[in-house]
Amino acid sequence: AVKIATCPLTENGVMRVLNLPSYGRIGPAGFEVVKSKLQQICALVDHEFWPDDVTLRQAPIDWSRVMGHNQVTDVYLLALAVSRGGCLTSFDHRIALSTVTTATMAHLKLI
Repeated sequence: AVKIATCPLTENGVMRVLNLPSYGRIGPAGFEVVKSKLQQICALVDHEFWPDDVTLRQAPIDWSRVMGHNQVTDVYLLALAVSRGGCLTSFDHRIALSTVTTATMAHLKLI
């Protein structure tokens, strides 16, 4: 079975992106549809919900390694994964593992 974790930030992002007016060929997916699909997917896999209980004020982040405002969410998600002993999986190869000083290669998987 596949094991995944979500947090409010990732679930909100899915809801937002799939409901953009320009999403796909037919436009927004619909809030209730996305909510239902999220529930279905989380029920089909080994899912764990991680509360947003990491703060950027206290996370072990090397801010000199953050290249701009567009990396704040990625750095936060990496710090959350580290705090939970998990792994952030991302397509974004610009994420530097060294931004979270306690992160190891086990905490970040780039696809």
